[in-house]
Amino acid sequence: MLARAILDRARAAGLTVTTAESCTGGMVAAAITDIAGSSDIFHRGLVTYSNAAKQELLGVHSETLEAHGAVSEQVAREMAEGARAAASADLAVSISGIAGPGGSEFKPEGRVCFGLATAGETLVETVEYGAIGRAEVRAAATRHALELLLDALGG
Repeated sequence: MLARAILDRARAAGLTVTTAESCTGGMVAAAITDIAGSSDIFHRGLVTYSNAAKQELLGVHSETLEAHGAVSEQVAREMAEGARAAASADLAVSISGIAGPGGSEFKPEGRVCFGLATAGETLVETVEYGAIGRAEVRAAATRHALELLLDALGG
């Protein structure tokens, strides 16, 4: 189980993790906190569904939102960095995407942007899941975010 491995590796390394979630609505935080003892490595997570929440709680710049939109690697970067700072965590993962239904020619359903902030760098990436359904996009994005955290912990 990914969350168990994250807990074990973070605990062994003395590291903490946090989340900044939009389209997954807290599913990554829930997966981690489903494991007993997760409070050793997870102190808080942020669900920032609206642009206002992203700005107020994570420090995402209005200029970034206006120039690139909420579903962008630029916003995912600012979300991850803002969450890491807000939670005083060692690692932060962020997720912003279009779970569906809907989307546009420029930002199709199933596009999800991820950020992973560590002390040394912030990595971003976009995954195109396609129009596989809202629940499926959210589940796939949750799994991918957990995998990003595990990889960052040496997994």
